[in-house]
Amino acid sequence: MTFQNLKRKFKSRDATVGVLGLGYVGLPLACEFARAGFSVTGFEVDASKVQSIQKGRSYIADIDNEDLKDLVRRERLSATTDFLKLRAMDAIIICVPTPLNKTKDPDVSFIDKAARKITRTLRRGQLIVLESTSYPGTTRESVQPLLEATGLKTGKDFFLAFSPERIDPGNTRYRLSNTPKVVGGITPACRDLTVTLYSQIVKQVVPVSSAEAAELTKLLENTFRAVNIGLVNEIMLICDKLGLNVWEVIEAAATKPYGFMPFYPGPGLGGHCIPIDPLYLSWKMKSLNFTARFIDLAGEVNSHMPEFVVEKISRTMNDRKKALKGSKILILGVAYKADITDVRESPALDVIHLLRERGVNVSYHDPFVPSVMIGHVRLKGKPWSTSLLRSADAVVITTAHQSFPPDEILRHAKLVIDTRNLMRGRTASHLVRL
Repeated sequence: MTFQNLKRKFKSRDATVGVLGLGYVGLPLACEFARAGFSVTGFEVDASKVQSIQKGRSYIADIDNEDLKDLVRRERLSATTDFLKLRAMDAIIICVPTPLNKTKDPDVSFIDKAARKITRTLRRGQLIVLESTSYPGTTRESVQPLLEATGLKTGKDFFLAFSPERIDPGNTRYRLSNTPKVVGGITPACRDLTVTLYSQIVKQVVPVSSAEAAELTKLLENTFRAVNIGLVNEIMLICDKLGLNVWEVIEAAATKPYGFMPFYPGPGLGGHCIPIDPLYLSWKMKSLNFTARFIDLAGEVNSHMPEFVVEKISRTMNDRKKALKGSKILILGVAYKADITDVRESPALDVIHLLRERGVNVSYHDPFVPSVMIGHVRLKGKPWSTSLLRSADAVVITTAHQSFPPDEILRHAKLVIDTRNLMRGRTASHLVRL
């Protein structure tokens, strides 16, 4: 009867939904369920985030303040640091970080802590869903034993599934509601309940045979991107040796109507997913005595791109009889991709760090990021001005924000090094592309 009752509550949207972790994945998810009519509680260890939500102030760029304020005012959404309130939730969705540790191994400690918090209040008739990206087997091998240590059984007393997040910060075309949702359960009943839950907020739910299949689906998605970006970065290195324009080559290849998908080079990989997720899969396979050679090679190529960019800057300035050490270099853009505030794993930060190590006077401008930490030093962004462009020995474009005016940059900068093809279609003697 537990299964049917829970399914009915999901369909009627009378269920209470708890979202554990209110970051760039958890808060949009909580808001989507709240908009659909569910009573949603967000659980967060950071009291400042809880206070911001209760005041209707969003700290996530994709969540509008007025929308958040309205959901809180109508009591559809609340936030708390009191994890004992998890007992009142019919569905609990885990959206905590899964970083790498210092040795580049998966750090699932946040998942472990979240599961342990849930065990303190776990009761019959609850659905637990893990959305945090991890290696295949995490849900079954790590989360399930912790929950079943309470004496309750998966698929009978409570239900457990994995459904990978597919949030793309800054993407206005594909949001949570129109991006298909993959679901894999520990048991068929777990999968069916999770499909019912997400069907209330997502247009298409894609069930797969197991939690492991869903976990690997997420890793495949981002490994596919990482490997192809690694390939095109290597093609860029080849073009650099041959004196060819890699952007021209890619655009020409992209005219083929079949069998080719364009990817583009850059100063390195950024964001929480693409640089990290493939390493989860590589780590898992090493534990099974299997070497994921494509993944490791792509990671090697991509991780060395900031160093190549710095060498490119150095060679370009040397050709113009200007030493790198002691020069003034302006970095345009430190977010990991265009038109967002996120700097996680941003290659621009590595470029800045490497330049500073070489004695360069580095400044930056980014309309979305007022300051950044480089090692133990906090750098403040410079306000945009033509004098800022003129004062630099070189302007290096590391993020192609739409607000950056290409013609103005070309007109006022002494030297422009474009790592993102912002200057597409333009030529100048002082313009250098990757």
